[in-house]
Amino acid sequence: MPAAGGWQIDEAARARAIASHDIESLRDAANLKSITDFAAALCDAPIALVSLVEERRQTFLARTGLDATETPRETSFCAFAMRQDDIMVMPDATRDPRFADNPLVTGDPNIRFYAGAPLIADDGTPMGSLCIIDTEPRAALTALQRQGLTTLAEQVMARLRDSRDAASWRDSNNANHRALTESHNRFRVLADSMPQMVWSTLPDGYHDYYNARWYEFTGMPEGSTDGAEWNGMFHPDDQARASALWQHSLATGEPYQIEYRLRHHDGGYRWTLGRALPLRNDAGEIVRWFGTCTDIHQAKEASEEREIISQELSHRIKNIFAVISGLIGFSARANPDFRGIADDLRERVTALGRAHDFVRPHSARSRPAAEQNSLHGLLDELFRPYQSAEGARIVVTGDDVAIDDRSATPLALLFHELATNATKYGALSSDAGRIHVSSAIDGDATILGWQESGGPAIDTPPAETGFGSQLIELSAVRQLGGTVTRDWRPSGLVVTMRIPTKALSRG
Repeated sequence: MPAAGGWQIDEAARARAIASHDIESLRDAANLKSITDFAAALCDAPIALVSLVEERRQTFLARTGLDATETPRETSFCAFAMRQDDIMVMPDATRDPRFADNPLVTGDPNIRFYAGAPLIADDGTPMGSLCIIDTEPRAALTALQRQGLTTLAEQVMARLRDSRDAASWRDSNNANHRALTESHNRFRVLADSMPQMVWSTLPDGYHDYYNARWYEFTGMPEGSTDGAEWNGMFHPDDQARASALWQHSLATGEPYQIEYRLRHHDGGYRWTLGRALPLRNDAGEIVRWFGTCTDIHQAKEASEEREIISQELSHRIKNIFAVISGLIGFSARANPDFRGIADDLRERVTALGRAHDFVRPHSARSRPAAEQNSLHGLLDELFRPYQSAEGARIVVTGDDVAIDDRSATPLALLFHELATNATKYGALSSDAGRIHVSSAIDGDATILGWQESGGPAIDTPPAETGFGSQLIELSAVRQLGGTVTRDWRPSGLVVTMRIPTKALSRG
C-alpha cells in the first residue's frame, strides 16, 4: 500500500521482520508496561502506548491509560511516526488534514496531541512507535521529554531484539531437536532392518540401545538388558572374558571384537561375533560406542567340523610317516648292510613329518606358537632336535619370509640335510660348533644363508656328488627353482641359496 509521507515500504520485508520476533511473549509484558507508565508520567500525558504496526492493524504490546489492544492500521498515527527519523509531534490533530476526520480524533479516545518516537530495527525496518497521547492540544514537548521518549524507545527496541534472539534460538533449538529426532528415527529404521543385532552405549559403556534383532534373538523384554545386564546374556564360561575385553576397550578406546556364546530365546547358546567401534567428536573424545552381534553359530560348527576332518586326515598322514619309518627300520633289521642308509632315510622321513605337522590345519590348542606361514617358525621346528639345553646352537636371523604347504617339504629336506651333515662332519659334531642361518629379501628373490663355525677345520672340500648333495640340489634347484653355491672355508661350510620368493608362497 502507498506509504504515508510519500515513500514506499517493503511490507513483505516488514512482515518477515515482525514475524522473527516472539511478539506474544511481549504482549502486556511487565517491562514494557513500566516503560509506558514512565513515558506517560514523563510527558504528563494520560495515554502512552508501545504500538507495533502490522499489515492490517496496529497492536499495542503495552499500554497505559487505554483499554483497547489494537486498532485498524488505516487509523494509525504510529504508521506515520515510524517512518520519521525523529519524534513525530502532532500539536492538534483536528487541525491536520491527515487526521482531522480520523475516528480516533472524532471519537474515543479523542486524540488531540500526539508524539511518537519511531521503533526502527537494526536493518532499518520500521516496526512501530512509542507514543504518548493527550486529549488536549499542546504546543510541543520539552527537551527533557524528547530526550526521555527517545531513550525509552531505545529500551523498547532492546526488548524487541531480546525477543527476536530468543525466538531465533528457540527455532534453531527446535530445528536441531527435529533434525536429531529425524536422524534418530532413521537410525532406528536402518538398525532394525539390519540382519545383525545392533547396540550402542554411552561413553562409559552403559548399554542404552538395542535394535529389534537383539530382542528377537534373545527373547528378552525391551529394556531388560540395559546397563550391565547384557553380560548376563553370555554363556557363564564367556562372561568374565567378554567383560574384561569390553573394559579394556572402554579404557583404551581400542575396537572391541570377541566371539562368545549368546543365549538364544529357545534357551540354548549360539556362537556370536561381537564388534564395537567408538564414535569420537572433533576433540577426539568418545561420545558413544556402536556395536553389532552377528550369529556365526552355523559357520562355527562347520569350521569345527572341517577342523576335525583336517585333524583326522593329518593324523592319518602322520601315521603314514610312522608306518614308512617302521618299514624302513624293519628292512634295516633284515638287511644289516642297509642300516646306515635306512637310518638316514628314516631321519629324512621324520623331518618331512615335522614339516607337515607345522603347516597342517590345527586347532586352537594344537596350533604352533609361530605363524604357520612363517619360514622362521618352520626352521625353529626343524632345528629343535639339534639345539642344546645350554643354548641355541643354530641361530636364525633376518627377514621372516612367508611360506606355504607346497614349499615346506623341499625346505624341510634341504635344511634337514644340511643339519644332518653338520652333525656328522661339520659344526654340530663339536661342542663349540655353531650355525648361523640367515634370510633376506633381495628384489624378487629370497637369499638363504647357512654358515658353520667352531667345528673341525676343513682341509679338503668333500666331493659334492653324494646323495645328500643331490638331495639339496633337488630341493633348492628343481623343486624351488633356485640356485645353490657352497664355499668350503677352513672355518666351516658356507652355503648360499637364492630362491624366487614366489616359489615359497602362493600369496
